[in-house]
Amino acid sequence: MNNLNISMLRLMIESAAANLRNNRKLIDDLNIFPVPDGDTGTNMSLTFSGATSQTLADDASSCGKLLSKLASASLRNARGNSGVILSQIIRGFSKAVENKETLDISSLKDALVSAKTTAYRAVMKPTEGTILTVIREMSEFAEEKWTEFDDLSKFLRAVLEAGEISLKGTTELLPALKKAGVVDAGGKGLVTIFEGAVLAFENGSAIESIDKTETVSSAPKTTESADIKYLYCTEFIINKTSDRQITQFRTAISDKGDCMLVIDDEEIVKVHIHTNHPGFVLEQAIKLGELTNLKIDNMKYQHEEKLDNAETPTEKPTMDKTKSEPQKRYGFAAVSAGSGLSEIFSSLGVDQIIEGGQTMNPSTQDILSAVEKIPAEVVYILPNNKNIILAAEQVDPLTDKQVIVIPTVNIPQGINAIMGFDEGMEPSDNTAAMIEMTEFVSCGQVTFAARDTVLDGKEIKLGDCLGVNGKEITAVTKTPEDAAFELCTQMTNDESGVITVYYGEETKKEDADRLIAKLESEFSDMDISLCYGGQPVYYYIISVE
Repeated sequence: MNNLNISMLRLMIESAAANLRNNRKLIDDLNIFPVPDGDTGTNMSLTFSGATSQTLADDASSCGKLLSKLASASLRNARGNSGVILSQIIRGFSKAVENKETLDISSLKDALVSAKTTAYRAVMKPTEGTILTVIREMSEFAEEKWTEFDDLSKFLRAVLEAGEISLKGTTELLPALKKAGVVDAGGKGLVTIFEGAVLAFENGSAIESIDKTETVSSAPKTTESADIKYLYCTEFIINKTSDRQITQFRTAISDKGDCMLVIDDEEIVKVHIHTNHPGFVLEQAIKLGELTNLKIDNMKYQHEEKLDNAETPTEKPTMDKTKSEPQKRYGFAAVSAGSGLSEIFSSLGVDQIIEGGQTMNPSTQDILSAVEKIPAEVVYILPNNKNIILAAEQVDPLTDKQVIVIPTVNIPQGINAIMGFDEGMEPSDNTAAMIEMTEFVSCGQVTFAARDTVLDGKEIKLGDCLGVNGKEITAVTKTPEDAAFELCTQMTNDESGVITVYYGEETKKEDADRLIAKLESEFSDMDISLCYGGQPVYYYIISVE
């Protein structure tokens, strides 16, 4: 067979998805960072498997149309950076052959070259030693050698072997991969897909799917009741008319609640606090100036209302039903994992919470669905995770709304970004202000080691508690609290004024309270707050401003 017909192409797509699914755990484990977020294999598999199931259910009449369907479905199912780049590879591949009934060696060569070009264009700063290198070197082999083949099977096998050679080379291209002695996970995923397709062509049958348990990590569970210490979510803006120091205001209200945010932006001060004494907070605020945008919500009432709604089953809406006509100018969608963090984002005015985060990246379709539900002309998306930004950026061309992605890489950045928003400003000015606000906050996270390893001279054992400061593991301890304390010591300096600690679903409140007491003793000149985040994976998320 020197021409791929649509029946064989369907078989190859099915086999590629099964091969990737069977090997996703192996690909996940190539992650060189020992924290529990090695999800490249899972993201790529969920992206490709979701697209495959939709594509194979379609009655496309030609190879070109079938691949166009696969490209469209891949974009909507894309999860994480690896999933988005994979969707762009498929998009480029399909674009070159969209009018083809069948595929021969020449058209497959063109498709590979187009796949490479499209993938590189999709990434602002391409890094060699990644999936991009593998698709580039596979396409370069195909472009240079295709005339030497008159047998399609041998051509496909040779391109696969070129991909395997390229994959081995990624170890030498990136110092971190070389130090860990592994190949790039995204590149491995791409070679695994191509291998599954080639084996189906050679054997006339698809690889059997062994791993039938592939699922997206479940969303945080909603508790039946909430122990809400502070009832009133209070937020407002102070138009400063007094020279009174903001630090005096912070100190005055700090012991009246938690989840306190006091952002001084020269002429105005934005305030957010959970408290039982909103009147006291407002009295202190009036000493600074006039108050605007005042909002006080009873969080216990809101929580009970959500539970009532959750107990009432509703029909899952179709995409058309979820679309909402604009009723306001601005809206927000934020990615969040953990009931406490989600409550905080909601209290700050976020319209739609997208469940997800580390180890459970939402797809482009998940984010699009949330955007479509927001009755606003302009929707800001807060990804709050570096691995979700690319998926979020694919939403804009899929909706009639104006979508702006604020590239927040963690929860504290997302919270600070909202504090920079002003309803009265133009979208471009708001975008600049929100991005600027993300620069004023540092984030530390405490999690556990998912495997034994040695990293930057640190011997790490499975189960150790890890303090992650930015992109680096800077603390290895036996308890989450020790790691959190070390992080705060590393993250603070003479200019630091506020520490906010969000404790996760696996952290006991009494342990978190002891940590706060220790921090208050060590950093007596700073405002220190404790909030329930309820996030999985991370015992603590720490914000320093």
